[in-house]
Amino acid sequence: MAALEDKVAIITGASSGIGRAAATLFAREGARLVLTARRQAELDTLVDEIARAGGDAAAIAGDVKDEATAKAATALALDEFGGLDIAFNNAGTLGEMEPVAELSLDAWHETLDTNLTSAFLGAKYQLPAMLARGGGALIFTSSFVGHTAGMPGMAAYAASKAGLLGLMKVIAAEYGALGIRANALLPGGADTPMGQTVADTPESRAYVENLHALKRIATPSEIAHSALYLASAASSFTTGAILLADGGVSIHRS
Repeated sequence: MAALEDKVAIITGASSGIGRAAATLFAREGARLVLTARRQAELDTLVDEIARAGGDAAAIAGDVKDEATAKAATALALDEFGGLDIAFNNAGTLGEMEPVAELSLDAWHETLDTNLTSAFLGAKYQLPAMLARGGGALIFTSSFVGHTAGMPGMAAYAASKAGLLGLMKVIAAEYGALGIRANALLPGGADTPMGQTVADTPESRAYVENLHALKRIATPSEIAHSALYLASAASSFTTGAILLADGGVSIHRS
């Protein structure tokens, strides 16, 4: 039996990178999907790709910072597929990269709203839908930045990703007895459009690769498989946990 057979999942930031890889993987594992991102054309292409492979997905374009997007995504899961079991709150941004004293307040708010407030808004609507099914799994894409490392120019990013860990732990504590599991996935460097912005030359890519104990960066599919573990019954006794899928960047010092 497929790992997510008969499950319904929401994936945010699904049009590219880790979100897209998770969408194709979750669909292969039997999940019916609601996919969200800002770009309708990319979402439509992904829905068609999943359908051609025998899967089932629906998409809604919108900005994750808007509460209406979170509400509409959960409503679509209920209307199209009859419920919700899994939410991979994955959408995020690096945001403006400046030293703290030079970081604009607008950029600070933009990054926190995209990375942290959007996850709160998602959970706000996802949790009641999961409770109606008797439980579910929430996954939040955080980062080793703000958890095991502080990197220059990434104050807003680090603060938002660290904030996700606090949000996740409270959800795990509040809803565990009701069958809800909440966990955080912390990737290292990954070969995604966002990751490529900080590894955009052969020299910068080599530098980023060398930070990792494995001496390489991840494929989006590798991170998606870690998300699958947290979404599936394989992690049925795992909640409030921080899963470092970071290639050893958190422990590497040489």
